[in-house]
Amino acid sequence: MILKITNTPKNLPPVVIVPVASGEGLPAAIQAVASAAGMDAALITADFRAEHGEVQLLYTASTRFFLLGMGAKPAFQDVLKAFRSFSGKYRQKLGAETGISLLHQNLSGAAATWVEAAVNGLALGAYRIGRFKKMPDGNGHPLSAPDATLEILAEQSLAASCEQAARRGLAIAETQMSIFDLVNAPSNKKNPSDLAQWALESGKKYGYQVRSLGKEQILAEGLHALLAVNRGSEYPPAFIIMEYRPETIPPAGLKKIGLVGKGVTFDTGGLSIKPSANMHYMKSDMGGAAAVFGAMEVAAKLQLPVHLIGIVPSTDNSVDAKAIKPSDVIDSYSGKAIEVIDTDAEGRLILADGLCYMARNYRPDTMIDLATLTGSTVRTFGYHAAGLFSNNDELAARIYQAGERTGERNWRLPLWDAYKDDIKSDVADLRNFSGKPMAGAIGAAKFLEAFIEDHPAWAHLDIAGVAFNDSEFSSQKSATAFGVRLLVDYLSHLEGGRE
Repeated sequence: MILKITNTPKNLPPVVIVPVASGEGLPAAIQAVASAAGMDAALITADFRAEHGEVQLLYTASTRFFLLGMGAKPAFQDVLKAFRSFSGKYRQKLGAETGISLLHQNLSGAAATWVEAAVNGLALGAYRIGRFKKMPDGNGHPLSAPDATLEILAEQSLAASCEQAARRGLAIAETQMSIFDLVNAPSNKKNPSDLAQWALESGKKYGYQVRSLGKEQILAEGLHALLAVNRGSEYPPAFIIMEYRPETIPPAGLKKIGLVGKGVTFDTGGLSIKPSANMHYMKSDMGGAAAVFGAMEVAAKLQLPVHLIGIVPSTDNSVDAKAIKPSDVIDSYSGKAIEVIDTDAEGRLILADGLCYMARNYRPDTMIDLATLTGSTVRTFGYHAAGLFSNNDELAARIYQAGERTGERNWRLPLWDAYKDDIKSDVADLRNFSGKPMAGAIGAAKFLEAFIEDHPAWAHLDIAGVAFNDSEFSSQKSATAFGVRLLVDYLSHLEGGRE
């Protein structure tokens, strides 16, 4: 997609989208649009209230104006959602030349913020989920064509900031759509080596370092918990390590952030097998890994001033004669022995190795892990928020604030030591599950905490309810790329690369 910025209403593209917020400024905004279109404002006002997602089509001799309602006091996520929905529903009425007009003072707040949200939403609305169809249905989205042009109409004083915001929104959307492809892919098209290949290609394209440890290297490193989960699989595991830092800033002047993502490419539950009803959705159990991949790529694309380390331990969790059994005691990279109570609590096992490896070998200033970890989080928050756990109040506050800015919301739950009983074991150093149908998300977080090497600034995001969801863009649950924008926003708000 080609982006253009202009401040003149002359020679408008054939399609112009005008985002309009409701409230006190609505009459003036409609009057401005009506004047530009040569129409009667009273007639438009009679039909259009600018409610969120509301669309009003106006015709002139050469241009179709789509008034797109944003609702009252729209936040970033409101603008993004309205534009994405519009892009998906009205794809047949859009053209390869489309404009977004902010010339009518129709949104409050920072224009650049709305431009980023609008461009991101329009691009995401062009995504098609049918990647593996042999006979694709319908025509492609007009804005998906390489020569498609999106023109941003903004005042001259806002041109530079709006152009930067538009390019940022498009860059993030392109990565998010790549993450959609990863998470939506079935497990036979997505094994650990495929995740490693994605990272290697991304690193080569955007200039960050990637290496992937194979099974023999994983054994040599002593990543025994990852190897234990992998025992039932026909595919060897991968331990993917990524590192980005901008070339223009010395590493000593940068904040070092470590990201760890759960990369279970399919989760049967192992011998503690899951019910069959929704097991096909377990192809999404690498949503945490996908968020880390996306954050790494976008940070490199945007050349964010931060030193970023990403680790993804990856395997599937399958059933086989060699698979680990409930009551088995396994080793881990940390040296701690783990009693396996439930083989369906496998994500925390591979994260234990990933977190400890990160803490010991890279010593980041901050560690954040993301995982589609527990059904307990879904039962607590539904499909609207991630569970946030942290041993650092400032870090928790920053992640929460990033969620409020981006719409990728999270809510903090406790890490009190009263919950340590949930991971006590009689036969090993700790167990992977309490065996009780309560406080599951907290118990999982307490387990992970045991492997962070007493790191003073660690956060865990349980994204089980938000990484793969129902939406208007697919007939079944599909990927959301949750975590990518959240992490990028958090990283972008580090002052000079420092918290």
